[in-house]
Amino acid sequence: MARIPYYDPATKDADFNEFVGKVGGLNIFRMLAHSERTARGFVRLGNALLYKGILDPVLREIAIIRVGRHSRAAYEVFQHERIGLKAGMTPAMVAALREGGEEPFDATQRLVIRFTDEIVKDVKASDATFAAVNAAIGHEATVELVIAIGYYMMVSRFLETMGVDGEAGQAEWTKTGKI
Repeated sequence: MARIPYYDPATKDADFNEFVGKVGGLNIFRMLAHSERTARGFVRLGNALLYKGILDPVLREIAIIRVGRHSRAAYEVFQHERIGLKAGMTPAMVAALREGGEEPFDATQRLVIRFTDEIVKDVKASDATFAAVNAAIGHEATVELVIAIGYYMMVSRFLETMGVDGEAGQAEWTKTGKI
């Protein structure tokens, strides 16, 4: 349950209300809109990660879902399981992330899981894991992956701290989503 009321368009100017309208009516944006100064940068970085990056979308979504699960952020996991399926993840991959299994992931995907786990739990990846990920995906994608992990850690903490309510379909999903 939201800890403060959602944004009221009557409290902002037309330019900002247009911006909020463009990002959609999701509850995360309705809550984020309270902070006009940070909302624009938040959305720009999220869009860069989701739509303009070079990181393989399946690897990105594996990392995001893993961050959401570690953070017990049901909203985040619900949204990104759906995005992940559209990006090329299989239902078996989504299920394995729920259960913690290593099948059906390939070697690079397992490396990304380990890399994400280490960053979330230990702040940074070990030298061995970092070197393996960097060798597998390259410098640019490694930087992007670290930024994505950090960004979605922030997103998860924002969602959970603000008590952002789930979207349509999330209540039913939560019965099987195992957060």
